[in-house]
Amino acid sequence: MDSLKRMALFARVVQHGSLSAAARSLGMSTSAVSQQLRVLEREAGVPLLHRSTRRLALTDVGSRYYAACARLLDAAGEAEAELSAARQEPVGELRVSAPLGMADQIGPALGQWLHDNPQLRVHLYFDDGWTDLLQARIDVALRFGQLPDSDWMAQRIGTLQRWPCAAPQWLQAHGMPTDPLQVPAGDWLGVAQVPGLVWRHPASGQECLVPAHPRIVSQNQPAVRQLCMAGLGVAVLTCLDVSAQLANGTLQRLLPGWEVPPLPVWAVTPHRQCQPAKVKQAIALLEAHLAGIPGAVSIAQDRKRRR
Repeated sequence: MDSLKRMALFARVVQHGSLSAAARSLGMSTSAVSQQLRVLEREAGVPLLHRSTRRLALTDVGSRYYAACARLLDAAGEAEAELSAARQEPVGELRVSAPLGMADQIGPALGQWLHDNPQLRVHLYFDDGWTDLLQARIDVALRFGQLPDSDWMAQRIGTLQRWPCAAPQWLQAHGMPTDPLQVPAGDWLGVAQVPGLVWRHPASGQECLVPAHPRIVSQNQPAVRQLCMAGLGVAVLTCLDVSAQLANGTLQRLLPGWEVPPLPVWAVTPHRQCQPAKVKQAIALLEAHLAGIPGAVSIAQDRKRRR
């Protein structure tokens, strides 16, 4: 038994007023408690308790020592209460990293929850790169697509449909393609992160591979969308990136009979076990929010479809 545990044992003995009562509360034998007290006094070099067959009494040094030990127990109790609260309630600071395409979604997804839990502070980081979760102290990161190998915990929470889009001025110049291979190779935008996309035509069973030789490359999907809106080419963008533009006509969806694989959405955390309530609840809310986005499918919806 180390010194801190013996200090806690000593405080329990004083609080209970007898060795036997303290032993019962600690799940130890009375002789074991007595032995640990002797070790503590030997290490202290002074007696801490006056013992008799009927009662215990603190020495002057023991009284001062007990006050310090009691503070230690109180601090330990507060620490345990903090851990218990973190396991059961969303408290403290939550650090979230997400792609730029999610910037408009975090508020609707987490807004009411944050309103209901004013004791929770949130830091949001948006980028399309791969953040070191430990260095940035990120609690949960949303990531799209294929993940690099790591020891972090990755939980798939849904998928995003990807749609080929072009601006009206591009369509005026090139016409409406009926096949992915009809798009000039130099007119693809921002798809260099993959060697190529396999396109499927479910009605005919036809498949084709469109190699990725884009004219303009960017990891920043909002930037690719802006280039696409300027009429510079065709981009395959997620439903998150283009829903508003498709609705207002600044972009048009191409090749409606063709499909590309949906983009998986992952919730990545640096710890595999013992997730605090704030992380569990945030992930659940983000997944539920995906279910309401046109073109997105939550993992729960996907499971229902497969039944």
